[in-house]
Amino acid sequence: MLTEEDEKWAVAMLEMTSTDGWSLWLEELKAAKANINSVEFTTDNNDLSFRKGQLDMLAEVLSLRDRAETLYAQKTV
Repeated sequence: MLTEEDEKWAVAMLEMTSTDGWSLWLEELKAAKANINSVEFTTDNNDLSFRKGQLDMLAEVLSLRDRAETLYAQKTV
């Protein structure tokens, strides 16, 4: 069962991720992800850990719409 708070969050995220600006930003993030994911320029373990953190955050942002859709779908279940 979807709580009112969860529904508000899902609707807000779906509205936000439906904008042209969001789509443009995602394209930039996807390009950045390719560069960050390259170990070719990794200098040491600290840099590798930093890149891993960046990739984790990118994954959160890139999956935001999917997570909102999944949550909102629970409203109709």
